[in-house]
Amino acid sequence: MSQNLKDLSAAGVSIWLDDLSRGAIKSGALAKNIAEKSVVGVTTNPTIFAAALAKGADYAEQMSALAAAGASLDDAVVAATTDDVRDACDILRPVFDRTAGFDGRVSIEVDPRLAHETAPSVEQARALWVTVDRPNCLIKIPATLEGLPAITTLIGEGISVNVTLIFSIDRYRAVMEAYLAGLEAAHAAGIDLSTIHSVASFFVSRIDSEVDKRLEAIGTDDALALRGKVAVANARLAYEAYQEVFSSERFAALPGANPQRVLWASTGTKNAAYSDVLYVAELIAPNVVNTMPGATLDASADHLEVTGDTITPNIADAHAVMDALAAVGVDFDDVTEQLEKEAVHKFAVSWEELLESVTNALNA
Repeated sequence: MSQNLKDLSAAGVSIWLDDLSRGAIKSGALAKNIAEKSVVGVTTNPTIFAAALAKGADYAEQMSALAAAGASLDDAVVAATTDDVRDACDILRPVFDRTAGFDGRVSIEVDPRLAHETAPSVEQARALWVTVDRPNCLIKIPATLEGLPAITTLIGEGISVNVTLIFSIDRYRAVMEAYLAGLEAAHAAGIDLSTIHSVASFFVSRIDSEVDKRLEAIGTDDALALRGKVAVANARLAYEAYQEVFSSERFAALPGANPQRVLWASTGTKNAAYSDVLYVAELIAPNVVNTMPGATLDASADHLEVTGDTITPNIADAHAVMDALAAVGVDFDDVTEQLEKEAVHKFAVSWEELLESVTNALNA
């Protein structure tokens, strides 16, 4: 087992793998990552499923059976993706049991084309929850304005949720408000709050990718000095908000409730000039999740140095970075609005690619 990843886990970080395929399930690769790399959860998204289905061979037998049965395209997509998630949930069930539901989680996302439609998102989330039929499943809902009431509704019904595509602190606070409102509704309905779990997926590397372009366009020494710093600073302020909200009297009044942990998503380093473990090493603190693509997981296993909490001692510096960003003229609200729009669009495109892959498989 990787000592680096064991140290990371001991520091309070739950290591989840941002990847899933039927090949990884069948070959034992997922189980090996759990045993050797301290992986205690899995996240998926339309891009991951599109890549897996495009390879085809692992899904050929199922697609042949679905085609013979006259399954619709949508039914075939649901069958393929939920089967993978259900099997991954079963592989991670010992982790789920050992951690009392804290980890051992597998996420599946609603159709991203519904990102701006509340009622259809709720309807599909309910259907996915029933179809996967595993207590360690998380249903992913995007943190769009239309997604917020869907979060409250689903949590209020006892459905565990992974809130995805969060870029700004303001939106993150709205997500936590939606979660608390859902817990209050669930409590009023007599649901055992200890059975409800949620994570809030805060996207990291994409922040630097966009902000760095704007800093380089400004070109001053003060602007250039901020490159590669803003994503980490923004994430650290998210953790500060998490600590504030889940130490509040409002949360304490909810018996047995679990805090909605912050999850670092998009943690693969996109700029080769930066450390390939930047968004792991700089975001270590108790009760966070880091969902890593395979390359980042391997890099962390190889050369990550864990020195303890790297977030809370640096909160003041994070505020200073964000103040400096505003001072050089970068409109961070515009950055996060743009990134949300781009992310929703990218996942919708990936969903169309997934539909195309399944169509080809059914026709074959």
